[in-house]
Amino acid sequence: QWYQRRVRGNRFLEGYNYLREKYDFVGDTRGKGLMMAMELVESKSTHTALPGYKCNAILERIKDLGVLLGKGGLYVNCFRIQPPMCVTLEDADFTIQVMDKAFAEYQEGLLDVEAFNPNPTK
Repeated sequence: QWYQRRVRGNRFLEGYNYLREKYDFVGDTRGKGLMMAMELVESKSTHTALPGYKCNAILERIKDLGVLLGKGGLYVNCFRIQPPMCVTLEDADFTIQVMDKAFAEYQEGLLDVEAFNPNPTK
């Protein structure tokens, strides 16, 4: 059982590392077993935390596409990923595909992030 959890956790981490390489706003991915996190930043060059409302917009899109994630971190710019122990490799692949789609939509400006801004400009 423990070996299978490690295999599944590694599948998630490989996917998260792929997303980190693909998107400049994915600053860090980390985890062990089925306890993982992904940090979102404005840019890898500055390491400035992505504002919480932008993270919320991405998180809501991911949820709309069928994946539930948690959020946390000092600046609320980290996704907490803790799938159940019964998660399959197919579930891991689906999660990565959904996150990739939501990240691409954010990067292309297709998400209405201002709808989540608590201090909108008028």
